[in-house]
Amino acid sequence: MKSIVLSSVVVALLVFSGCSGKEPAVDTKKSEVEKSAAQEVAAVETETVAAEDSMVDSDSNANANTGSGMSMSDVESELSSIYFGFDKFDINSDMEDKISKAAELGKTTAVNYNVKLEGNCDEWGSDEYNFALGLKRANAVKKALVAEGIDGSRISMVSYGESNPTCSDKTQACYAQNRRVDFKILP
Repeated sequence: MKSIVLSSVVVALLVFSGCSGKEPAVDTKKSEVEKSAAQEVAAVETETVAAEDSMVDSDSNANANTGSGMSMSDVESELSSIYFGFDKFDINSDMEDKISKAAELGKTTAVNYNVKLEGNCDEWGSDEYNFALGLKRANAVKKALVAEGIDGSRISMVSYGESNPTCSDKTQACYAQNRRVDFKILP
C-alpha cells in the first residue's frame, strides 16, 4: 500500500513538473497579418480633423444651408452608406450608383460642405487589421469621389474598425451591414 502511494506521488510530481530544464519556445516574430496591417496603415495617406472642427455646433449649423436651401442634416440624409464584401475594400458595381449620387450632391447641393468618410468593419479579424481595412475602404470611396470630380481637400477619412457596428446579431446579414463607409457632412 505504501509503495502504491509513494509511486503515485512520484508519478504526479513528474507529470506536474514536466521538463523543467527546457525553456518554452516563444515566437517573437510578428504574425504576417499584423505586419500586413501595419504596412497597409502606413501606405494609406491619412487625414485628420482638428479638434475645433471635430464637433459640429447643432444650433449654428443645423440651419446653415447652401444656395439650394438644404441643411447639413438634409444633405446627410440623402447620402447612403457604401457596403463592401467580406475582407474587401473594392467598390462593387451595385454601389457605383450611390457613389455617383454622392458626387452629384457634392458638386451641387453640398458644394459648401466638407465630408468625412467613416470606414467600418465587422467583428472578424484583429483590431489592427480592421482599422487598416476600414481606412482602406474609406480611401477607396474617396478615390471614387475624386474620380467623379469632387475636390480631395474637402474629404477627410477616419476608420472605426469594428467599434461602430450598426447591428450586433451574430448573423451573416448583420455582419454585412457593418462592412460599410458612412458619409458625415462637416461645415
